Parts: sequence; C-alpha cells; structure tokens
Amino acid sequence: MSQNLFNEDGHTSETNSEEVKKDFKGLLGSVRKFTLELLEIRSNTDQIATKESIIADIPFKGHTSWILICSIFIASVGLNANSTAVVIGAMLISPLMGPILGMGMSLAINDVETLRKSIKNFVVMVVLSVITAFLFFYIFPIQDESSELLARTKPDIRDVLIAFFGGLALVIARAKKGTIASVIFGVAIATALMPPLCTVGFGLAIGKYGYALGAMYLFVINTIFIGLATFLVIKYLRFPMVRYANSKRRRRIARIASAVGFLVMLPAGYTFYIAFNESLFMKQAQEFLSETIEIYEFAQNGRYLDNLTKLEYDNDHGSLIEIVCMGSEEIPANVISSWRNKQSTYSRLKEAEFNIVQGGRDDTQEKYTYVTELYEAKKAELLTKDERIRVLEEEVASLSKAASKSIPFQEVMSEAKIIYGNLTSVGFAYQIQTDFKKTDTIPVFEVKWKDGVRQSQRDADQRKLSLWLKTRLQDSTLIVRTAE
Repeated sequence: MSQNLFNEDGHTSETNSEEVKKDFKGLLGSVRKFTLELLEIRSNTDQIATKESIIADIPFKGHTSWILICSIFIASVGLNANSTAVVIGAMLISPLMGPILGMGMSLAINDVETLRKSIKNFVVMVVLSVITAFLFFYIFPIQDESSELLARTKPDIRDVLIAFFGGLALVIARAKKGTIASVIFGVAIATALMPPLCTVGFGLAIGKYGYALGAMYLFVINTIFIGLATFLVIKYLRFPMVRYANSKRRRRIARIASAVGFLVMLPAGYTFYIAFNESLFMKQAQEFLSETIEIYEFAQNGRYLDNLTKLEYDNDHGSLIEIVCMGSEEIPANVISSWRNKQSTYSRLKEAEFNIVQGGRDDTQEKYTYVTELYEAKKAELLTKDERIRVLEEEVASLSKAASKSIPFQEVMSEAKIIYGNLTSVGFAYQIQTDFKKTDTIPVFEVKWKDGVRQSQRDADQRKLSLWLKTRLQDSTLIVRTAE
C-alpha cells in the first residue's frame, strides 16, 4: 500500500513540475508579446505620408526662410543674454530639421534626386543662419561671452547623444499614422543645431575664429548623428527603395548611396569614440581632484583656485591636468608625490601631464602676471560674471598686499649713498619668517661700510640708516644688518 502511495505521490510531483514549466513558458510568452506590442512601430507607420512630409520640409524659400531668420535672431538674443528660456522659445519656431531629415531618408531609400535637393537646401540653411547670427552679433553693441555661447565651442558626448536621440524621436513621431507634422517635433533637433550655428556667427563677428571653428565642428557632428538616426529608423521601418527603369543605373545609384552612407557613418563613429574617451578622462580627472587637492588642508594662507583648473584631453599629444594654488605656502614634495601615485591608479590619467602652479617664493610680479594671463585664458570656463569678479577681487587683494612691499631699490640707494657717505655696498632680499603662528615676508638690507671707520661710528650710522629706511619706505618690519 505504501508502494502505491509512493507511485501516486511521484506522479503528482511530476505533474506539478510540468505545470510550473508550462505556466513559466506562458508567462515568458506573455511578457514577450507585451514587449513587442509596446515597442512595435511598423504597423502604425504611414510610409507615404511620412515621405511626403519630409520632402515638403526640405526647401528653404519664402516663408520658411523668414521663419529661420527670425528664430536665429531670437536664439542669438537668448544666447547673448545667457537666457535658456529665450533659446528654447526660438527652437519652438525653428525649421532647421527639414534638409537633414531629407538627407538621412534619401540615403536610406536610394533616392539620389532627394539627396541632391537636401544637400543644396542644407547649404542654404547653414549660410543663411550664420549670416543672420553674424549680423546680429556684429551690429549689437553688447558682445558678452556668455556661458550659453561658450558651451557650444567644444563638442561633448552629451551633445552627440542629444542629437542622435533627438533625431530618433523626430523621425519616429513623423512616421506615426495620423500625426500632424508640427514644428514642435523639431525642438530636440533645434537643441543640437541652433546654438552652434549662432555661436559660429558670434565667433566670426568678434574675430575669435577658434570659437567659430569649434561651434561649426559641433554643428557638423550633430548633423551627422541626426542624419544617422533618420537613416536607421527609415531602414528599420522598411521604407520601399526608389526604383529606376534602368536596372544598371539603379544598381550604380544604390552603390553610391551605400558608399555615401558608410562614409558619413565613419566620422560619426570616430567622433563618438573621441568624445566618449574625453568624457571618461574628464570624469576620472574630477574624481582624482576631489580625492587629492580638494580635500588638502593648507596650514597657513595657501589656497586652491578650483576655477582656474585646466583639464585638457588630447588623444595624440598627451593630456594635461594643471591646478593653481596661490599664497606663500607651498605644498610639500611628499604630498605632491602621493598625488602623482594616486594619478597612476586611474586608467585614463596615467599618461597625462600633472602640473601644480603655486606661490611661496618672492615672485610677486610673476604671480600677478600669471594670474592675469591665466584668468584671461580661462574666463570662458567661469560660469558667471559674479564668479569672475569674486576670483579677481580675491587675487588682487592677496597680491596687492605683497606688491605694497615692493621697494624702489635703485632710487632709495641713490639717496642713501648721498646721506651716508661711508656706505660701500648694500644688498637686499625678502626673507620669509614665522613664529609658528603666522608667516610674514620681511625686507632685509645687508650693508658694508668703508674700512677704517670706527666701530662705534658704524653702529651709529647703521641705526640711523635703519630708522631712515623705515621712515622712507613706510615699513617698520624691515631689518638692516652688517654683511658678513
């Protein structure tokens, strides 16, 4: 009887196991079906209407040209005023996307005529936009280098992602059945295209061609990735290829279109690779600084100027990390050595040059000159005018204190020689002294007297010379002593 129970129990367990497997397969099937229905876009695509709407938006003439001019003017005002809201308002009316979508679609469906038309109108769009922005910034009296403008002078991996996914969103929206081709679909693409074009005009207007080249490079990158997104979506939606009566010509055109598409993708892939590597370098550099210099505590009056940190990525000639510390306190060599060891632990920073610019010596004029030049070079990276003013005021206050101790040595010594005829030579240097509570820089004079002068006369003359120098230079801390 127990044997029968065992058999029955075993049969029941096997049946339950099969039922669980069956239920699990059913669950997986349901999830798969739900996911496919959730993400499936082919069945709800209107290929004919999508193609017609893209082709209709390619030409730049009449109303479209004036809309573009107005939107570029508005965007230029917004960038000049550092107003993101105004720039977004310009994007809402911008018709920039037409030729770029046309190029991506024509490459995907082998339509050479549309490709030719798209390229021609794309050139018109770029020239018209740059001229409009140039005229605005050239004529407008306020030409501030706002952070909104300067942010578009150098490509970033985030700009690439904005362009690519903006292009995907736009083409997918255009392809949906029953969708009204509203200009609001172009906002994502205008985000990637309008500010760089305005910055090109700004750079040309103020004569800084580096800004113009950087912004144009960013614009070209964004254009390539928007076109690539369009190409991929049209291919995925299986738009029909354009047929030609001459099969030989059709094959030749198909090869040309494929070659052009491949050549367009090459710089896009390389640009993404460079931008990605630069992004990783910047991320690791910020982590490195946060774990070293940013947590370092100066004992006296040293200070790390984070706004003057220079991070430069160069895949070919070596990258650079440069930090600036001001004040009379120097960072110990063993601390710097530990920072360099820490740097070697980051894969992207191993080959980078690590420089530390710091005070601590009597180089007041050199430090002042350096801070001035460095500020001019780095002000593009300071976020606001208030931040620039704060940094300058702090540095001027620090350096003015040292500069106030500057001594007109030649002039003073000429007077001293007339007053004290027994002087034969005078040496001068700044000496750093500390009582372990504070550190100060003391001017020290070392004097030599003529041979044969009595010691009592030397001592008296030296006391008088000391009092005269303190009065003449308005510095009660200076020291006068006999040279050994």
